[in-house]
Amino acid sequence: MNQEQLASPAAGESRNLRTRIIAALVLAPAAIGIAWAGGPLWVGLVTLAAIGMYVEWLSIVGAAREKQTVAAGIAALVLSGLCLALGHGTFSLVVLVIGIAAVAAVSRRLQLWSVGGFCYAAAAAFASAQVRLDDAYGFVALIFVMLVVWAADIGGYFAGRGIGGPKLWPRVSPKKTWAGAIGGFAGGLAVAAGFAAFGPGKLVPLLLLAAFLSVVSQSGDLFESAVKRRFGVKDSGQIIPGHGGLLDRLDGFVAAIIAAALFGFMRGDANGIGHALMVW
Repeated sequence: MNQEQLASPAAGESRNLRTRIIAALVLAPAAIGIAWAGGPLWVGLVTLAAIGMYVEWLSIVGAAREKQTVAAGIAALVLSGLCLALGHGTFSLVVLVIGIAAVAAVSRRLQLWSVGGFCYAAAAAFASAQVRLDDAYGFVALIFVMLVVWAADIGGYFAGRGIGGPKLWPRVSPKKTWAGAIGGFAGGLAVAAGFAAFGPGKLVPLLLLAAFLSVVSQSGDLFESAVKRRFGVKDSGQIIPGHGGLLDRLDGFVAAIIAAALFGFMRGDANGIGHALMVW
């Protein structure tokens, strides 16, 4: 094997990293800006993302050719998004329940997988909207979740490739290592420490929340990898340069935002989920 052949994988890895960084530098500020604006803009973004994830999921499991299944899910997500944009969360939930029944009714094959994909996308959109809903702390809470997920992703990427070592779950995700998982966990804790030092919230509660969300985020990544491996798919799509599809990019965030919304809801704070997450 000559030097050119040896250098080729490293060069490809470098190009991929550069593409990932450029894509992140473009997409991250846009997402943060829309999250700051909140309201219909944020609901519109998460609804579009949910539609994209639903379609990608159907493509992965082999149900994308069932036009009625695609249409039923998209229609329910759009109507749910309109309800959320108008401030009618209860109506949005009702629409989503009807959407589950509609997807199940029209699916001719892979019914459970199609319904599961709809629930996955719908829960992500609804949770994202509910966390941002609180005017006082919604944006801060949403950014906290985003940064924990991004830090876990970045920490895991560099720790995994820089340290290597034993694989985390080779049957599901051959590239992920225990070093990467620990690096991602540490990245989430660093975000919590930063928020406690410069923003709202106390150190210990935020560290516990970040630790929980880091684990959930990485579990969400593994879950999506397991689904793709189950159907022999490498990437969910090619919409994001260097990252693949929406599911590939948002798997950790989906798991984390759903967990954050459930946690905030269970705390029962009358001021909203954002307040429940950031003020202990």
